[in-house]
Amino acid sequence: MKRAFGQISFLLLSVIILVGCNFLGFGFVGETQNNTSSSGPASSQASTITPNPPPTPTNSTVPSLSPIPTATEIVFGVGKELTIKYLRELEIEGSEIVFHERLSSGWNYHRHLVSYTSDGNKIYGLLTIPIGDPPEGGYKAIVFNHGYIPPTVYETTERYQAYVDYLARNGFVVFKIDYRGHGNSEGFPSGSYFSPGYTIDAITALRSLQGLDYIDPQGIGMWGHSMAGNLVLRAMLVEPEIKAGVIWAGAVYSYEDFLTYGISDHTYRPPAAPGELNEDEHLRGTRPIFEANGWPDLSRPFWQAVSLTENIDYLASPIQLHHAEDDAVVNINYSYGLAGVLLDNGKNYEFYPYDGGGHNLISPWFDQAMLRTVQFFKDNL
Repeated sequence: MKRAFGQISFLLLSVIILVGCNFLGFGFVGETQNNTSSSGPASSQASTITPNPPPTPTNSTVPSLSPIPTATEIVFGVGKELTIKYLRELEIEGSEIVFHERLSSGWNYHRHLVSYTSDGNKIYGLLTIPIGDPPEGGYKAIVFNHGYIPPTVYETTERYQAYVDYLARNGFVVFKIDYRGHGNSEGFPSGSYFSPGYTIDAITALRSLQGLDYIDPQGIGMWGHSMAGNLVLRAMLVEPEIKAGVIWAGAVYSYEDFLTYGISDHTYRPPAAPGELNEDEHLRGTRPIFEANGWPDLSRPFWQAVSLTENIDYLASPIQLHHAEDDAVVNINYSYGLAGVLLDNGKNYEFYPYDGGGHNLISPWFDQAMLRTVQFFKDNL
């Protein structure tokens, strides 16, 4: 029986972990074009409902009531660090941003190679700063979270150049961070879905930006692509200082959706034999979570505690979603599902589906999506 369970577990793990904990996320450098093909946004403004107060007793003597028993808090062993409650109770602090190298400048902004400290790891990143004096109150800033790139080939200044350039040209400070284990950053590349590490790195980056006197500490947002869609939404549930979030082609919000849609990432190759499972970087730390808590199932308390959509009440800032119908890597139904939850819960959001553009929303859809992204940040930061 034990052997049969192991064989079934391996087969299911191979399906779920086919993409590891990561996504394809290479950047596209395209020419700026006008785009006439568009789909309108689905949006909703958050509303507040104030319940009526309970009636005040009129009798001078109030009858004695039996105390109402409080619910017993469930304490999870394996995987507790994935739960939203656990992350919300962490004290995530920023650090000094150290400038290491002045890189070639952009059209109207400087580029710097910098580092900061997150969770004890030295994390590197690319920081753009507009040329000229900052406006009153400081520059608005964006923590830029890239999608999956194999950590062993990742380089700070490669990929996503067009995305960073577009945001930087529009006057934002852009902090494109190298997650732990990427490039020269210290730490283990643990992925986004089954580890909080990248989320902590992103929140620490925001906290670190708040320490720069030329940045508006209350005007910082986050942008994320592919696997970083999970990261950005998780971070927004944990850190209310994120004033706006934008997700392109994101995934894995309920965790049940992961089982339903999967990910088609051709950059990942599963191990050739079961004996290699424990050595594969995408599986380390994942098997115990499934063995202890079962597969993602929202009827289970653990997956309720981990699910981003089950904890959507914590979302306090507006969010914008972009996704292409022809995305062959991340199914657009991930975004349709999230948009439905946002609508049902009265959250402030925009959702733009596109009839083309693929996983990276390449031109001509790229320019339209970027124009909407820039305007959203300008309106909400």
